[in-house]
This record gives sequence, C-alpha cells and structure tokens, in this order.
Amino acid sequence: MSKQPAPKLTPMMERYQQVKAENPGSILLFRMGDFYELFHEDAKTAAKLLGLTLTSRDKGSENPVPMAGFPYHSLEGYLQKLIQAGLRAAICEQVEDPKQAKGLVKREVTQVVTPGTLTDDALLDPRQSNFLACLFPTKTRIGLAWLELSTGRFLTTDVEPTALLDEIARIGPAELLLPERKPDEPLGESLKELRGLVLTERPAWCFSREESLRLLLDHFGVQSLDGFDVDADSVGVVAAGALLEYVQDTQKTTLGHIARLEPYRRGTHLIIDESTRRSLELTRTLRDGSRDGSLLDVLDETVTPMGARLFAERLSNPLTDLKSIVARHDAVEELVGNGSLVRSVRELLEPIYDLHRLTARVATRRASPKDLGCLARTLAALPKLKAKLTGHEAALLKRLEGRLDLCADIRADIEEILVDDPPLLTTDGGMIRTGFHAELDELHNLARGGKEWIAKYQAQEAERTQIPNLKIGFNKVFGYYLEVTKSHADKVPENYHRKQTLKNQERYITPELKEHEDKVLRAEESATALEQELFHALRERVAKQIVRLQTTAEVLAEADVLMTLATLAIAGGYCRPDMTTDPLLDIRDGRHPVLDKLQPSGVFVPNDVRLGGESKETTTDTQNSSADTEPQTSDQFGRVQIITGPNMAGKSTYIRQAALLTILAQMGSFVPARSARIGIADRIFARVGASDELGKGQSTFMVEMTETARILNSATKHSLVILDEIGRGTSTYDGISLAWSVTEYLHDCLGSRTMFATHYHELTELTQTLKHAANWNVAVREVDDGIVFLHKILPGPANKSYGIHVARLAGVPAAVVERSRVILETLEADHLDDSGRPKVPPRMTRKEKNRQLSLFHDQHPLLDELRDLKIDELTPLEALEELNRMRQKLQT
Repeated sequence: MSKQPAPKLTPMMERYQQVKAENPGSILLFRMGDFYELFHEDAKTAAKLLGLTLTSRDKGSENPVPMAGFPYHSLEGYLQKLIQAGLRAAICEQVEDPKQAKGLVKREVTQVVTPGTLTDDALLDPRQSNFLACLFPTKTRIGLAWLELSTGRFLTTDVEPTALLDEIARIGPAELLLPERKPDEPLGESLKELRGLVLTERPAWCFSREESLRLLLDHFGVQSLDGFDVDADSVGVVAAGALLEYVQDTQKTTLGHIARLEPYRRGTHLIIDESTRRSLELTRTLRDGSRDGSLLDVLDETVTPMGARLFAERLSNPLTDLKSIVARHDAVEELVGNGSLVRSVRELLEPIYDLHRLTARVATRRASPKDLGCLARTLAALPKLKAKLTGHEAALLKRLEGRLDLCADIRADIEEILVDDPPLLTTDGGMIRTGFHAELDELHNLARGGKEWIAKYQAQEAERTQIPNLKIGFNKVFGYYLEVTKSHADKVPENYHRKQTLKNQERYITPELKEHEDKVLRAEESATALEQELFHALRERVAKQIVRLQTTAEVLAEADVLMTLATLAIAGGYCRPDMTTDPLLDIRDGRHPVLDKLQPSGVFVPNDVRLGGESKETTTDTQNSSADTEPQTSDQFGRVQIITGPNMAGKSTYIRQAALLTILAQMGSFVPARSARIGIADRIFARVGASDELGKGQSTFMVEMTETARILNSATKHSLVILDEIGRGTSTYDGISLAWSVTEYLHDCLGSRTMFATHYHELTELTQTLKHAANWNVAVREVDDGIVFLHKILPGPANKSYGIHVARLAGVPAAVVERSRVILETLEADHLDDSGRPKVPPRMTRKEKNRQLSLFHDQHPLLDELRDLKIDELTPLEALEELNRMRQKLQT
C-alpha cells in the first residue's frame, strides 16, 4: 500500500513549522492579526492549562490541525499561567506592517520567556527577586552564576560540591541551567528535590571555557575581568558565560543593564545551610512554604519594591565582617535618634516606582511611554530626598547622599517630550507634548480639523435628510460610515452608497465623507508614526544613562532598608547590639522577633541568653577531678547550654530566638532586647524538628542524623549551633546515647556555642563532666496537681519532665494518665542509682582518651610488636603469656 503524500502546507503554516523547529521545547505563540494562535500539541497543552477552546484548522480535510488561541491584549495573563506551570513560551510577532507587506507578513520570535527570564511587571512579584542561575560542575569545584534579568544584577562564585544545595537554597532561583547529563545523575536528582525550581539542560558546547570568557569580555566591552575582581580561570566564569549565552539567545535584544559581574565570596557572609533556613523560617514557613508568617514577612516594612528585595537579600545573607556590620549599626543608630526624619524619608520613598526594573526595561528597549513617565516622576522626587540625606554623621548615610545622582538631565529630557500621563502603548498616540515638535503639532491639527468637519457633516446630513438618529461611526474595515435605522430607510438620499446591512441598521458612505476620511487617517497615521519615532529616540538617549540610573536605584533601595530597620527599632524598642569577634552570646531580656510583633504588647515573656565568653580566670573541675586534669580557661556562662523542660513550655522558641537575633544583628539590624553583646558567627546550624522525607526514602531519624552529621563535620568554634531533641527518632537508650555523645563532641572537639533543648533529663548530668556546659530550664509552676507554663528560662536543670501533666492537658483519658504514673515509677526505679541520678557511663580521663586514640594509630609500638610476632613458632602457653604481657604494657 503506497504512503499518502503529506498535505501541502500554506505559506503561513510553513513559516509556523519553521519557527517551531527553531524553538524546540517552547510553547509557540504565533501572532496572526489580533490573536496569538497555537497549533498541534501546543494547542492541546494550552487548551488544557489555560482553559482555551480546542478547535481545529482545516476541519473539512483528512488531517485537521488542532488549534487554540487568545486575543493579543490578553497575553500577560495567559503567559503568567504558562510560566507558573514551569513552561517556556516563544513569542512570534508580526515584525512588519501588514499594509506594507508584499505577500506573507514577516514573523520572527522576538522573545523566549522562561521562569528565570521574566522582565514584565505583570509576571513578577515586585517584592521578590527572580533569579536565573547556572552551574558548571567539575570534579573538585562547581561554578555557580546567577542573574536577576529584571534588574541586571549578575554574580558568580565557585563552591564546593557539598555546599551547592545550600547556595541554591540561599539564592532561590526560579530556573537553573546545567549541562546535559546522564539519566539519574546524582547531581540532577538532588536538585530536583528543591521546591519550585525549574531545571533547564543546555548543550555541552555552551560550557566552553574559551567561549564563555569571550562572551563576557565582548558583552562588558573589556579586555579582562580584573576590573570586576573576578578570576578568569575560575569555574564560576564558565557558568557566567553559559548563563549570558542563554539570556542572549532567549531575549533577542540589547542587555545594557547587565553592566557588571560581581564576585560572591562565601567567607564574607554568614553561612546558613538549607536545613537551617527551613528550620528558622527565615523567608518561608515550615507549614506550607509560603512567605506569610516567616521572619521576612513579619519584619519587612519597606515601602518600595527595590527596598523589599534588598531587605530579603540582606536577611538571607548576613555579614561576618565586623567593620561592615558596625557601619550599618551606626547608620541605624543615627536614624533611630531622629524619628521625624525617618518618617519623612519613608513618605518621600513611598510613591517612588521600581527604578531598577524600569531601568532594565529601558535597556532592553521594552519600556513603554508610561514607563518613561513613571521614571520621570521618580526622578522628580529625588531632590527632596537628597536634602533629607544631607548632613549626617554616619559614614554609610554620607556615602548614600554622595552616590545619589539626581539625573536631572534625564528627567528634563523626558518631561520636555512626553505628556504628563503618557499612554501604555506607542500605537495609542497622544504621548508627545504639544509644542515640542512643529510638524507633529500640524498633523494633530489636521486630524482634529478633519474630525470637526465630520461632526458638522453629521449634523448637516441629519437636518437635510430629516433622519434625526443618523450618526457617523468608524471601524477599521470600512473607515467612516453613515448609519441609518431601517425605520428611516425611505429617507436615504440617492448619493448614499450602501456598504453594509445589519439587523436593524444600514451603513452608507458618501464621496465627501471618504475624502475627509482620507485626510484624517493620513494625518493620524503620520502623527502616530512620527510620535513613535520621537519616543524611540528619547528611549535610546535614556538607555545610554543606564549605569547612572542603576546607581540611583541602589541608593534608593538601601535608604529604604535603613529607614525600615530604624522604624522596627523605634516601634519595637530594639537595642543596638554590641558586636565582637569573641565567641559569645550575652542577650538580656531578648524577645523572639516574630512572636514579639504578632502577639499583643506585653504578652511575650523576654529571656536572657548567656552563652560562651571566656573570662580571665582559670579554674579546675572540682566536680570530676582526676590526676590528669589540667587547669582550663573557664567561660563566663558556659558555651554549651542544656535546656530542659516540658513540651509547650517554650524551649524551641527560646533557642530559635537566639539564632534569629544573631542573624538580625549580623544583617545590620538592631535586636528586640534590653541589651545584647553578640559574637559574630561564621555559621549557624539549626537542627529543630524533623519529618519523614518519604520521597527520598528517609525516616525522621535518618533526616535527623544526616543533619547532625553535617553539623559535626562543619561547625567551628565561631559557629552557633541550636539543637532540639537529638535522638528522639530512635529508641530511648539509643537516643540518650547519641545525644550524650554529640554533646561531648561539640564541647570537646568543636568548641561551638551550642544550645541543646532536650527531654532527656539524663543529659543534665553532663555538667558534672563537661567544664564548659551549663544547665538551664523552662520554669513551670505546679498548681493543684496541674502545671502552668511560665515561659521563663532559669539556671539549673528541670527537676521533672512533666510529660504526664502535658498529656493530661492535651486531653488523654484519666485512666491512661494514672496507669502511666505507675509505669513511670517502675522505670525510674530501674533507671536511677541510689542517689537518684541516672545510671550513665563515667567520663573517660584524658589518659584513657589518649590510649583509645593511640591504640589505632599506625605508629603505636604494640602494633609493631604484633606485626613482628611469629605466631606459628609459639606454643599455646607462650601465646597466652605474650598476650598477658601486652595487656599489662597497655595498662601502664
């Protein structure tokens, strides 16, 4: 049976197929007149996702083509739905005037929109950055680059493979580019687990080191990257070049707003891993992953979109450099002392538009007349703002005032040319100010004069024909026409030529009407074309000043953040933290920053945090002294805190509070406390709560141990570690053993500041053997066989667990509660020694530790003797004697 030939395609469908082949993996939106049309599988996908009617082209043929579409003016709404579904869309526009086209109208893809390359305000959250990231993995390092296309901010770094997921979680990109990889490659599989991340694979040739460097140098117009303080040999440069290639390929326009490449160095920022960010709910809540209720949501009182994005970035990336932190605190302190200034600056900032994203649209030649109007109004607010920033003592405020470019020439250029309220589209006309261009004014007068004639002509004809409801209308098909109801059809003169018949009306034209129509339309078309020419020239001039506008946008964002921090401090009674490089935490009457704002005033119970801080005294551990104990430097409060108390009493809130106040202090904020002395942390670890990750096949306990392992392998003496209930995912005795050992390791080997909230009261005995450990407990008052939580942290261990009391409060039946009391008494009798203390193994002496460690060292002399021992030549009795001799030698 012969194969049927493929049906011959129309020229339009041939062009569609060609464009579709050039944009694989994208939903193609093909402009046809006033509609965007989709065909084949794209039509089926869009109909289901966007709720469009699925129809077909060439219905009567043997091979009808599935088709769907929507009006061009609805593009933003439908595009948003496609992007939110993780899809990419190629927008194919008519790039020539249909009236001037010879044959098929020319169509080209003008932009490929992906989750990471959004620039339109309608598709973006104004208070949230939308990053596109790219990674380039090698055996030892991973190159990472990220760009916010809507503002032009472009950064790069090299990271260790173990730190990649933490960095991706910190950046929170909408889309991540990576080289094509083999199925089930571990790196790709682990990235898939990150919420809301779209992975886009790129061909290997996109990651050529030579091509990446060439692309970057050509784009920035430089001979080397030294001026950006970027090492050209780093793997991060390869990632940056591959990212830039992708953006050039999808945007198909100039990218002048990407003006520099910034190096990111992890050592200058507080490292917060993905698990810790989640546990502390910095930017997303544990409950549903939304922004609502997070620390960012509660504290962000910025008044501009630029400030909101910078505030989120600083909260996610606190500093570790003491000088930089203090500079921010100096600025906030000066502002706190002048509340009226803060209020007036915020009032000036509030009406300001998103200068960063406006500037990006200008640079990409996508700014509308309304955008330039918003830009001018923003620049008009700057002189008053600059005056408010003048005359301050803080170095940071002085720097802001010095960097604030008023851009008066740009503002004057826009205001001279554009009307006060320009239209959204250039095709709408009416955007150029009267008096700016004589020829344009003349064309407008001609168009207005023609319209005045048409209005008089309508009144004249109504009177002449005695048709009182005669009117003149206009549409794009017929132009101007006279409309007469059928009830007056007998009065229509002979010189009226019927053009269209409707249900109740007839439409006519006359030679006089067509003559004046030509004058009006020619004048309007010429005026619109000339307005577009003048607008494009203005936009080009503004685009040459992108760097100046970006600098001003940065100043406005930072001013907004500083005013917000001052506002928080004034309203919440925050104190300036005293920052130090010593590993300590001394906070008096500290409050949880989220609960402090959400709860009614005076409800939250403040607490002290006293952790670490070496004193000059040296002491000896008298509680557990031994012959080999050496004097050690005592710390002021204990660098390891063991916090006991019942559920619901506030242990988790207390330890989270300590971490959050440290983060706030290091981002440059004041903190909710009476006073605070905070040692700068290099890393913060939070092991607070866990849940089964069934998708990974990991139980609660496995997740808990994985996170604990990360802490034990990464923390330093400058880290802050907060732990909640380590070991509760396994049996009681396993849990106690692990918790005990983990605490000893943190104390002895890492020396990290540690807060350990636990139900294991056995761990309170650790203070007998750990020199730098201290017990704290959550105060509970017993009332009539019940308990009241006081939410106050006090020195010393809790004397009871109160678990049975909590069960009763939760509504557990009385019979179960009473039976549990009996069982508890029996278990405690077996578990406690004669003095009422838990039966736990004694702590090894230093000599025992050394022996234990040295036994497995290759150079231990007993190992050499064992290697040299000729077992085959020994009698059984001689072997026993030799074994006894070695045992005695080991014990000496």
